[in-house]
Amino acid sequence: MQKTQLIKRLLAVSVAAAMFGSVGAQAQTANSTQMGASATSATASGTAKLAAADRKAIMDMGMSNMAEVEMGKMAQSKSQNADVKAFAQKMVDDHGKALTEVQTLAQSKGVTLPTELDAKHKAMAAKLEKANGDAFDKAYTKQGGVAAHKETLAKLQKASKAAKDADVKGQVDKMIPVVQEHLKHAEQVASGKMGSTGSSGAAGHTGASH
Repeated sequence: MQKTQLIKRLLAVSVAAAMFGSVGAQAQTANSTQMGASATSATASGTAKLAAADRKAIMDMGMSNMAEVEMGKMAQSKSQNADVKAFAQKMVDDHGKALTEVQTLAQSKGVTLPTELDAKHKAMAAKLEKANGDAFDKAYTKQGGVAAHKETLAKLQKASKAAKDADVKGQVDKMIPVVQEHLKHAEQVASGKMGSTGSSGAAGHTGASH
């Protein structure tokens, strides 16, 4: 009789322990799910807090850097002018590095950058693709060099004033002096006034520091 009661008690304890363990596991799973949802919510909230001007600044930097890299590569293969090829290589190097930085920034802010050129830059690239020789050099230095960098500089200066996010403003302000030097370099190449102490050296120094 005592053995039977002892067995019943042991069974009761085992059942209670099993039930407690199951409830504990369910509670743990629920807590994990809740924590995951909270983390996702926090990330979404952080992304939502990014101002429209900051988001636009990131998108603009991504597009301009990508366009300069693409046009620079094209100039490297099509141009026969040493100054133009040197400028093009500078664009590939500096804007390629800047693009990587912008991609990292975009990822941290939850912004998805375009993976291909927009209609405007595609049209510019198509126009350059059809040109050859001196015609190509002139078109590239004026459009991809002078005009594009003037436009980019204006956007960056505007973005610097409007930026709300410190990281976005930091990246914008980091690009401004590089683009300014690129613009001076492009103007000299376009005018055929490249010298041994031309702005390519200054641009190179500026680019290396960023």
